[in-house]
Amino acid sequence: MSASTISAQPPEKLTGIQVGKSKHSAAGVPAVANSLKHVYGSSGLLRGTSAMLKLNQTGGFDCPSCAWPDPEDHRSAFEFCENGAKAIASETTKSRVTPEFFAENSVAELAEWSDYEMDQAGRITQPVVLKPGASHYEAIEWDDAFDLIARELNALASPDEAVFYTSGRATNEAAFLYQLFVRHYGTNNLPDCSNMCHESSGSALNQSVGVGKGTVTLKDLETAETILIMGQNPGTNHPRMLSSLQRAVENGATIIAVNPMKEAGLTGFMHPQQVKGVLGMSTPLAKHFLQVNLNGDQALLKGIAKTLVEDGTLDTAFITEHVTGFETYRDHLRSQDWAELEKLSGIQRDVMQMVARQAASGERKLITCWAMGLTQHKNAVATIQEVVNLHLLLGAIGRESAGLCPVRGHSNVQGDRTMGIFEKMPEWFIDNLEREFQFSVPRHHGWDTVAAIQAMHEGRGKVFYALGGNFLQATPDTEYTGEALRRCNLTVHVCTKLNRSHLVTGRTGLILPCLGRSEWEVRGDLTQFCTVENSMSVVHASHGHLEPASPHLLSEPAIVARTAAATLGSRSKVDWAALAGDYDLIRDHIERVIPGFEKFNDRVREPGGFYLPNTARQRVWKTASGKAEMHTHPLQVLVPGPGQLILQTFRSHDQFNTTIYGLNDRYRGIGNERRIIFMNPEDMKERKIGPLEPVDITSHFQGETREAQRFLAVPYDQPRGNCAAYFPEANVLVPIGSFADVSLTPTSKSVLVTVQPSA
Repeated sequence: MSASTISAQPPEKLTGIQVGKSKHSAAGVPAVANSLKHVYGSSGLLRGTSAMLKLNQTGGFDCPSCAWPDPEDHRSAFEFCENGAKAIASETTKSRVTPEFFAENSVAELAEWSDYEMDQAGRITQPVVLKPGASHYEAIEWDDAFDLIARELNALASPDEAVFYTSGRATNEAAFLYQLFVRHYGTNNLPDCSNMCHESSGSALNQSVGVGKGTVTLKDLETAETILIMGQNPGTNHPRMLSSLQRAVENGATIIAVNPMKEAGLTGFMHPQQVKGVLGMSTPLAKHFLQVNLNGDQALLKGIAKTLVEDGTLDTAFITEHVTGFETYRDHLRSQDWAELEKLSGIQRDVMQMVARQAASGERKLITCWAMGLTQHKNAVATIQEVVNLHLLLGAIGRESAGLCPVRGHSNVQGDRTMGIFEKMPEWFIDNLEREFQFSVPRHHGWDTVAAIQAMHEGRGKVFYALGGNFLQATPDTEYTGEALRRCNLTVHVCTKLNRSHLVTGRTGLILPCLGRSEWEVRGDLTQFCTVENSMSVVHASHGHLEPASPHLLSEPAIVARTAAATLGSRSKVDWAALAGDYDLIRDHIERVIPGFEKFNDRVREPGGFYLPNTARQRVWKTASGKAEMHTHPLQVLVPGPGQLILQTFRSHDQFNTTIYGLNDRYRGIGNERRIIFMNPEDMKERKIGPLEPVDITSHFQGETREAQRFLAVPYDQPRGNCAAYFPEANVLVPIGSFADVSLTPTSKSVLVTVQPSA
């Protein structure tokens, strides 16, 4: 098998499933034990302990997994969660992927490995290249790698034939340099992982309140009266959030969870650093759990808002002063039929009324948190604007203990956008960049992720450069995306570890290994540090403390700077070498380009960092009208056809995004398997599918079908007509042409499928 014919999908091998009971509480002693098993098993006692003691500490390094903020007052000695420990175990592993490893394992042989096996292989130690027609990667010197990239980029007919992707793990300094290089090169083709996750949130919030970020702080969350958690599973995806939810409950908050599947992290939390948590005693979290239909959230939110209008429990003073579009939205709600709202949401009228009256009670300190369960549908932007409308009806935004809380996944995905990683940055950013660096910045919009994949597939995108991530496994329509990458002249991946994207390459493939977040970087007399922005707009420092996995590694900023210098040459007046040698200089530029970073180098050296300004939190609305805008959308809910189900893709507990740390999904009772589809028991019975029976899944979109074969059917408590499977294994079912209105986010939680027993 040649590299050009390798399948983009993981191998279809089953690993021996073990099924137990799903859990009712998250964390506790099992989480601690699992954390230690991963860290000490991968990193060893000394390196593992050193890493854990510095993780999320003041003067330490930021966790490379989720973007949940650190406590502002007191941080424990172990300020991390189980998945943070897994991320550190993965990064600080003793295993190494050397040039000898690549000599022993062809690309075709590696393609038969599972994603878990690739992660277990260890840290890549030197840059390697897969030459045209070659079967094996081989070592390449750094200078030769940068020269190769420069030749390919400079040979293109237009800079717009290149695609520059960014993962959310890139630091602020790396991201700022990256977008500077790309725009200096001459394009705005800067797709990133935001396009596939919270792009819908940013699109909705910018239109409604003028800021594409959340409006609350950690203190707000912990002092709220009502917390509505929608389309989110914090026990697996943001475990440190559970501590904040526990404090909120202890302070009297009522938590209402909205999710098709009951998740352990929403029902109870056993704090592993408290006596009762160690003893297995959990704090109940969600007082009410609404098992909404997949894509039924918009109907649910309309029912909640309709109740507020019918009850007359509106903040009329706030609406009069701050809101536009109210009358149209009010009249729309009055016209909604309760029976239809109940049918499409799967939630009874009295339950919707209960939620509305709880939100309107007390001082109306309402916070709504959401994640991918809202953002990855065709009507995602409209649904999130229903969330905003709910808050505007109650005046529950721009004051303490109330507001909007999109919960980001990657550790610096929000910071990357702040730094300019976006295909259509606003004019003020382009103006400031031109003024600071004295070159003409392209004004036309670039490609987002879906557009970039389509362009590469059609031959219009010819060089693909990824700053981090696992693009092939993170994106929809796996085989289509794989073919798009194969049609490139060159694919480049800046990374720490091996992943499937490295096996499905263009004519030439390059892997450029970089330092991890936990590792130190010394340049001359300077020990460098980087910065990140968390999910609540706090910018803070991250200092690496461990010896690098290899002496041949470069930092992400250094790799970007040397790529830029080799590519741009005398065309650029930017002193790339100086910026790579002293990150304070990068931060000086950021300060002059991006508002809110005044005295950046001074403030980021303060313990805990600093908050970026948020105009919506101050009730200043940077919208087209100058007010907060209520948007009225028709009720639009995905309804499956005869025999069809709606599939959502989601994570197991042993993964973070596309990184697979293990084969278990402890809270859902699954062990040693990933090729699974969770189904309602009645849906299984109707299709004559028995528990753990192999099934084939077919997705349906505009007359096209896509197949995923030999998944094991697992009965699970969720509404009829809904089912779920892990990504990236199920990404092959997500059509490239199915995406959210406005945000263009792939509809990974709204996939129409049929399921039948395997032949």
